[in-house]
Amino acid sequence: MPDPGPITLPDDLTFEQALQRLEALVEQLENDDAGLEEALQAYEEGVLLARYCLGRLDTADLHIQELALE
Repeated sequence: MPDPGPITLPDDLTFEQALQRLEALVEQLENDDAGLEEALQAYEEGVLLARYCLGRLDTADLHIQELALE
C-alpha cells in the first residue's frame, strides 16, 4: 500500500469538529480490527487532533485569564 503522505487538518476546523473526529478515531481503534497501516494512520491523525484541541483550550484559557485581569 502506498504511503498516503502527511496528514493535515482543514483550516476551517472547529474545536467541536476536531473533538468529534478524535472520539470517532478512538472508538475505531478500540473496536476495529484494522490493519497496522490503517491503525497507524488513525493514530497519527488522532495525535494531530489532540494537539489541535489542546492548543485551542490553551488559547481559550489565556483569553479568560486576560479578561479576568481587566
